[in-house]
Amino acid sequence: MKIMVTGGAGFIGSNVVDRYIEDGHEVVVVDNLVSGKLENLNPAAKFYLMDIRSAELEQVFAIEKPDVVNHHAAQKSVPKSVANPQLDADINVLGVLHLLELCVKYQTRKFIFISSGGALVGDAEQIPTPETHHPKLISPYAITKYIGEKYLHFYSITHGLAYTVLRYANVYGPRQIAEGECGVVPVFMDRLLQGKPGTLYAYSDMPKGCSRDYVYISDVAWANALALDKGDNEIINIGSGLEIYTEDVYDHLQKVLETELPIERAGERIGDVRRSVLDITKASKLLGWIPKTSFLEGLEQTAAWARGK
Repeated sequence: MKIMVTGGAGFIGSNVVDRYIEDGHEVVVVDNLVSGKLENLNPAAKFYLMDIRSAELEQVFAIEKPDVVNHHAAQKSVPKSVANPQLDADINVLGVLHLLELCVKYQTRKFIFISSGGALVGDAEQIPTPETHHPKLISPYAITKYIGEKYLHFYSITHGLAYTVLRYANVYGPRQIAEGECGVVPVFMDRLLQGKPGTLYAYSDMPKGCSRDYVYISDVAWANALALDKGDNEIINIGSGLEIYTEDVYDHLQKVLETELPIERAGERIGDVRRSVLDITKASKLLGWIPKTSFLEGLEQTAAWARGK
């Protein structure tokens, strides 16, 4: 089938593109290269240098008529959303609406929407947290992702557009960069490879930092492949179901990289979810998906890529 991947030059999106092409699909990439990189692009994909908010995007839909839109393009940073909520909403709400309107007009069959498990289900009483948990929405980023999910439901009921929401945990792996894409793994790894210590932002009552659920990029790409034909009109967590504190991530990376640099400590960051771990039972039942890569295996593969850049 023909699949349009927005953000297909970014860390996650480009890995998803690779998986789709390996599976024999025709792929069209739309990316403005604000955080994506040309070197990430699969040469077998057709590329349009374009923002999802651009009026010219309709021409791409008219030419390509994708069967599926896989939407990875987004403003991804919680701190940036706090600093500039208007920009966050412009990209993550109005950009999504623009795509959805074009999907209806050009008869796209399905919309795969990438949401945030960490931002939406964090700080829940139940850990690991299922998709049924009502989100607290403590950042503009979380608000816009939740709004996107609600618009999908509207377009499904009103226009018959099928969708699958994939709520990611913290994704890590090759091609993730310390700037622009966000993520504690590339930030720590970049610092350690430069011989510099990492910084731990922590609440006073959580000295090891916040806890997160980490999932390796190849497992995430596989989930996107499965979502092409499964999980219609469902919200599905994609994670590991395991809780790991930020300081433990740093310690694991030190072992992998064979470094000994004491972490530097700082205060809390506004908008940071304290604990976030996803219940992935639904992914197993509806998609037949479970993560295959352990955290340490993933860190070793990521470190090998970083050293070879």
